Amino acid sequence: MRATNKPFHIDKRLVYEAYKAVKSNRGAAGVDEQTIEQFEADLSGNLYRIWNRMSSGSYFPPPVRAVSIPKKSGGERILGVPTVADRVAQMVVKQVIEPILDSIFLADSYGYRPNQSALDAVGVTRERCWRYDWVLEFDIRGLFDNIDHDLLLRAVRKHVTCKWVLLYIERWLKAPMVLEDGTTVGRSRGTPQGGVVSPILANLFMHYAFDVWMVRNHPGLPWCRYADDGLVHCRNQQEAEALKSALQARLAECRLELHPTKTKIVYGRDGKRKGQYPNVKFDFLGFCFRPRLVQISETRRCSGASIRRLVPRR
Repeated sequence: MRATNKPFHIDKRLVYEAYKAVKSNRGAAGVDEQTIEQFEADLSGNLYRIWNRMSSGSYFPPPVRAVSIPKKSGGERILGVPTVADRVAQMVVKQVIEPILDSIFLADSYGYRPNQSALDAVGVTRERCWRYDWVLEFDIRGLFDNIDHDLLLRAVRKHVTCKWVLLYIERWLKAPMVLEDGTTVGRSRGTPQGGVVSPILANLFMHYAFDVWMVRNHPGLPWCRYADDGLVHCRNQQEAEALKSALQARLAECRLELHPTKTKIVYGRDGKRKGQYPNVKFDFLGFCFRPRLVQISETRRCSGASIRRLVPRR
């Protein structure tokens, strides 16, 4: 039932469902060093406090804890780990906005979405590589760290009208980060990679920065995106090079940039064309796409027996 002394109506059941989702995802402790087990020691009290503060508009997220994890390609990635209580609060908002935003996302956006997976993206990429010889493989440098807050909030407000959801999204974007040496730093851009609402906010940003832009300006080129990694299939080298330049300009408009070493034009060599090409393979979502001959058997039936003919395929 609605509490008459609260400015925002948030169902207590929504908070409890958010807690169950956070528990199933596990995760490390935040700046308060409270684990999920410790949070559960006073579960009803902790969930009530989250609901009470969110309903009254007085919920302010604590800083996120910076955690360094190694990258496969070398170097480190900084995750921003919220507290358990803040993850529950973020999950409340995610449960509200995900059905709204996911309904506008395009089919070839695969990252961090219900009923979409990396294997789906790999499967469609495999099929398209048979039909297109050239691929623009792109990576966005530090997407989660560099999202422009004003542009993001403009996109959020276009689709989300719930006042308390908008209030808390703005507060999460501004929440500071505590580094591993104990230093607290403010943030004027980005959404912490490690936050519960960050993936869907990043997807919304890229929906307008890339997905919709591709459909509007390059409708004949199939593309596939998983968060900040993406591919566009092209018909020839000139088309791929022109698209790369156009995409660089587009991302600059959105305060982002292509990663200089991870972005490249790849030729899917089929064994017929002569010449040397610097890039003939690419890695996408843990799979290596490279040219090779595959023996595909075609079966013909003759007098009740099967005759197999091997056909070379790229």
